[in-house]
Amino acid sequence: MDVFSEEKRSWIMSRVKNKNTKPEIIVRSIVHRLGYRFRKNNLNLQGRPDIVLTRHRKVIFVHGCFWHGHRQCKRATRPTTNKTFWAKKLDANIVRDKHNNKVLKSLGWKTLTIWECQIKNQDKLLSRLESFLKT
Repeated sequence: MDVFSEEKRSWIMSRVKNKNTKPEIIVRSIVHRLGYRFRKNNLNLQGRPDIVLTRHRKVIFVHGCFWHGHRQCKRATRPTTNKTFWAKKLDANIVRDKHNNKVLKSLGWKTLTIWECQIKNQDKLLSRLESFLKT
């Protein structure tokens, strides 16, 4: 059972941002502090990556655990109301993400996915980004 009424849940969901989210801003800030310049939300690339480092042919996706189905993450718990709708929508997001990564890799791009829940440990995030960007 959902803890919110149907109207309240609708209101909450209508305010979910899809660009310039707090996790995206944190990751962009770290990448910038590491000395890398990048583009945001490139419309010309498959999947519209959140961060694109054109010279290095690398892209970074910053995924929300709920919307992109992060496995074994408490934030990815599916709603108990309207189960069929949510299963179809969230499963389609997962399939789309896998397809986008496959297409980008076939075009010679290296991809990295940062999950919303991984933002909390900034030291680990920093070392992961450094490792990805230096290779």
